[in-house]
Amino acid sequence: MKKTTELFMGLRSLFRLYDKMLKKVCTEHDLTVIEADIVSFLQNNPGKDTAADIVELRMLSKGAVSKAVESLIQKFLLEREPDTEDRRKIHLKLRSQAGPVTESINEVREEFLSTVLEGFTREELETYTEFLRRLFANTRKAMEGSEQA
Repeated sequence: MKKTTELFMGLRSLFRLYDKMLKKVCTEHDLTVIEADIVSFLQNNPGKDTAADIVELRMLSKGAVSKAVESLIQKFLLEREPDTEDRRKIHLKLRSQAGPVTESINEVREEFLSTVLEGFTREELETYTEFLRRLFANTRKAMEGSEQA
């Protein structure tokens, strides 16, 4: 098997496992996976709090994000806040009612990481962290280069 195939299959398996674990949160709190993903994103990315940020960084469709945002607002988990300088820009803020959801998401994230990183030494985790940092930097650099072409 080729290394790139193994890499892509491994990444796909990681995403599938996380989605499977996240579905527990969805069932517990009556959310779709995209809604849970948006709550998680807003919790973990202060300053990246517009629908456009979610579309760009989570690579979700505008329609899916719009529908999920509306649903989260109806469930009183999210609110819109106009930008003080640019009224066209709308920030999305988690409401206090989202607290139990974010706690559940944190528990799932911890469970996921402890599962996939089980048995790694401290040195291996440091190497893994550096590897990912460089991998993502190379990816960003390549993406920026392809956008300019």
